[in-house]
Amino acid sequence: MLASGTVPVSEFVTVSYDLHIHSCLSPCGEEEMTPNNIVGMAQILELQLLAVADHNTARQLPAIAELAEQAGILLVPAIEITTAEEAHILSLFPDLPSALAVSDILYDALPPVKNRPDIFGRQIIMDAEDHPVGELEKLLINATRLSIGEVFSLVRSYGGLPIPAHIDKNAYSVISSLGMIPPELEVRTVEISPAGIKKGYRPPEKGYRIISDSDAHSLDIFSGHQAGMLELKERTARAVIDALAE
Repeated sequence: MLASGTVPVSEFVTVSYDLHIHSCLSPCGEEEMTPNNIVGMAQILELQLLAVADHNTARQLPAIAELAEQAGILLVPAIEITTAEEAHILSLFPDLPSALAVSDILYDALPPVKNRPDIFGRQIIMDAEDHPVGELEKLLINATRLSIGEVFSLVRSYGGLPIPAHIDKNAYSVISSLGMIPPELEVRTVEISPAGIKKGYRPPEKGYRIISDSDAHSLDIFSGHQAGMLELKERTARAVIDALAE
């Protein structure tokens, strides 16, 4: 898959990115957020780097990885993990098998609460032709039983990078949940929402790299987001993680 392949370059290359998008597998994601629609919109927006991060699962990524490779877009496998403290952690992985392995651990760590499609929306898994091939039973937007420290350790043990998501928000962020970014987590990069960027929000502590993503749950939000730019040593998921870990 392109996510773990290498396209070497002789010098740094700058790529346009959106590293936080939800598919129709997330119960809060619109049903229009199918693999083909996501990759097709990424092509229209001329994105070179893409991460689809559904809530507590990576089960939609195989289809999206196949389509992204065909489109020449670098896909970074990702999951938005909800810690026991109800903080969202955008987690990037160097390859698809690592993301899927963590996905299985997270599903086991979710409480045994079934999704209510009539309330939360369906949790649809699709293939590369946008055909439904399954649904997940547990409600994915619940908090896992893993603490924030355990989530950071788990993601890093698979070569991944945990990033506190939308830290400017008043709910489901590390700062809203804990009041701070614990220094022992050794965070290097944080995500600020587009609204927070417009308001000039900055982390309480200095020294973090800041990224901003659409966090799109619909094509309308996805298409209206202005892509960020990231400088890489090579076009690989590993290089993305290394760049954001500096």
